[in-house]
Amino acid sequence: MQLTVLPLLADRMSEKFDVFEVFLKTLEKNDIKLQDGDVLVISTKYISNSQGRIVDLDKIKISEKGYGISKKYQLRPEIAEVVIRESDKIFGGIGGFVITSSDNIMAPNAGIDKSNAKKGKVILYPENPYLVAEQLRRKIFLKMAIHIGVILVDSRLMPARIGTSGVAIACAGIEPVLDMRSKKDLDGNPLKVTFQAVVDNLATIANHKMGEGAESKPFAIIRNSGATLTDRKIDSSEMAIDPDQCVYVRGLSNPPKNQ
Repeated sequence: MQLTVLPLLADRMSEKFDVFEVFLKTLEKNDIKLQDGDVLVISTKYISNSQGRIVDLDKIKISEKGYGISKKYQLRPEIAEVVIRESDKIFGGIGGFVITSSDNIMAPNAGIDKSNAKKGKVILYPENPYLVAEQLRRKIFLKMAIHIGVILVDSRLMPARIGTSGVAIACAGIEPVLDMRSKKDLDGNPLKVTFQAVVDNLATIANHKMGEGAESKPFAIIRNSGATLTDRKIDSSEMAIDPDQCVYVRGLSNPPKNQ
């Protein structure tokens, strides 16, 4: 069976709303029905909007640390303050961007986004994304009696690459990685450290069809993905590692000594 991606055109929402109810209306509007085994991919920005995770920068009170980060990385003070509040750790940065980590998710400026937000406002990452994904999965099962996977997707710059790719911020009902260790390559050599990032791969595929701008397609259905669905609760530690264990972070933190 061929993998298929079905992006769904949805209404733009400006206030807090029920994602599940909006999704049901979106299915009807697009004349599409979910099927058992489908994977539903949802934009994190749409989830954030549903939670009211929109900040008016004019109402932000700036701390001394916020002014310091603002000056060091050439950021608007209000943005710098929000970055501090949303981050667990700040690694460094360049003009206009601070590299941060929150819940082991590395991102420039703590994932704060100005796109698809009114002037003077920014959108934050959603709260409790794994819980959101799991609740949506359960509601769909109770409503439709089908098993699906749910992925919350954001777009992300990749190291030393031009452009953005999709990345899974959270998931539910789907095994996030495929352990390839002990399997063999084409030459019969056993794989020792290989894990396939299943949900990240699917997130990128869906993100390509959902778009990055004014497409207004915050939902996508992936059909015949070949991914393994599950009823067990997925933990964030299954998809991310501590940044200090990341080869990029460790490598750049330990430059070669002069010979």
